[in-house]
Amino acid sequence: MMGNLVSVLAGATAMAGLVAALFFLKFWRRTNDGFFLLFAAAFAIDAVGRFALAVVQLSDVAEPIYFLPRLVMFGLIVIAIIRKNAPLG
Repeated sequence: MMGNLVSVLAGATAMAGLVAALFFLKFWRRTNDGFFLLFAAAFAIDAVGRFALAVVQLSDVAEPIYFLPRLVMFGLIVIAIIRKNAPLG
């Protein structure tokens, strides 16, 4: 029973990440600002990673590999913020 609840919550979190990705994609289409595109990509990667966590049964050995999408996601967010705040020139 508890495993099903964890899977449902992971799926809901994946859906929320996909909604956030679509939200940032909408703003990218309006402004053509790469900041929003990088955020959309980051949240899309997070949604796919969380969906994979919900679907696949984890073993203790394979668990760290599922944190790589989060590492990529946070890396994209950091890159977006640095590029946005970098001086022009």
